[in-house]
Amino acid sequence: MYARKNTVFTNSNPLNLLGTKSMIEYIKGVLTELSPAMAVVEAAGVGYALHITLNTYTMLQKTGLNHDVKVYVHEQLVTGGRDDSFTLFGFSGKQERELYRLLITVNGVGGNTARMILSATTPGDLCNTIASGNEKLLKTIKGIGPKGAQRIILELRDKITSLGIAEELHATTAKAATSNINGEIRDEAVAALTALGFSPAPSSKIVTDILTADNTLAVEQVIKAALKMIK
Repeated sequence: MYARKNTVFTNSNPLNLLGTKSMIEYIKGVLTELSPAMAVVEAAGVGYALHITLNTYTMLQKTGLNHDVKVYVHEQLVTGGRDDSFTLFGFSGKQERELYRLLITVNGVGGNTARMILSATTPGDLCNTIASGNEKLLKTIKGIGPKGAQRIILELRDKITSLGIAEELHATTAKAATSNINGEIRDEAVAALTALGFSPAPSSKIVTDILTADNTLAVEQVIKAALKMIK
């Protein structure tokens, strides 16, 4: 007997390379359950289980349970294995969903890895990271090795610009504001803070703020200053 290889049908590509269209654009209803990885939204008597990122979790947490929410949807259908599956991924905004769809077009980046990337950083910071070719920051994310970081930057740098995602997230403005910062010191400081257990996104913001105020600081001084500011 021959085993059938799993086939993934997805509305993942904003460039429509697969020629597929989404059946569900968004779900608007009452938030009935919420965890860092999952949200349940009830609409018209149906409870939709949505896999979410930490960014979306934070936004939904502000709204609170038993309140109306609007969650943008990405659908994924896997067939050909022992059990077929249909999974819904939920995002608080269109930009985060488009970034997710771009990430899963990269060879080696699956749905869970893309969700991990978007949970480790904000959409705006991710755009900045890709646009600036910051491999070091990408490699601090669980599941992303050197080759994976290079592929993400190589394949997505031009796409986030052509699709206008970076502009919508004001990534170019943020990049201009940090253009005078010593990038090597910033990357080393963020990598050190990440190794100490702090999240990359807030660490990057704090380090950037410190170096913006004083670009003459050494790596050790930046790390010490950041440790006093990180909560």
